[in-house]
Formats: sequence, C-alpha cells, structure tokens
Amino acid sequence: MEIVQTIFIAIHILSMAAIVGGWLANFKNPTVTKSQWYGAIFMIISGVVLFGLTEMMGDPDGALRIKLTIKLILGVMVFVTALLGRRKINRGEEISTGLAHATGGTAVIAALVATLWRF
Repeated sequence: MEIVQTIFIAIHILSMAAIVGGWLANFKNPTVTKSQWYGAIFMIISGVVLFGLTEMMGDPDGALRIKLTIKLILGVMVFVTALLGRRKINRGEEISTGLAHATGGTAVIAALVATLWRF
C-alpha cells in the first residue's frame, strides 16, 4: 500500500509543478497552458486517490480529514480556473489576467496548505 501511496504522491507533486511552473513561465503574459490544464486534471485525480487511501488507512482524530477537504476544495478551484482558461483559449478568446493568475495562485495556496499545516 505504501508503494501505491508514494507513486500517487509523486504524481501529485509533479502535477503541482506543472501548474505552478506554467504560471511562473508565463507570468508577464498570463495564460493557461496545456501543461497547467493536464496538471490540474492529474492533481485532482491523484488527490482524490490519496484522500481515499488515507480514509482506508484510518484517521483516529479526524483532523486530517479537515485539511484534506480544504485541499480538495482548492484543487477543484484550480481545476475550474484551468478549465475556463483552456475553453477560452480553444475558442480564440482572450484570457483575463485574473483568471490566469487564479490558476497558479490557488495551486500555490494548496501547496502551502499541504506543507505548512501540521497536526
């Protein structure tokens, strides 16, 4: 079980790197790249699998469930902003600066919650 969890943690971290890296690479000319879009998809999938693995292993005090729920909400926000950005690009429309920065900024907030929130 630990090997499966480690693989999904690696996928989760690489997905986060794709989102934040795409955001930082295009910071002066904000957009939502394909790497950010795929990163958002894989971040949600790997996050849900990790949530399920955590539930299977059991959480005695329930505090971890609050953190994971907040991370899930942040992950959905990243996914939705990436989806809206990619849809606008596919239609040939301009992406607002706020939408592009919301994708990367929310991903950074999710990473900070994951690393700084200790129990």
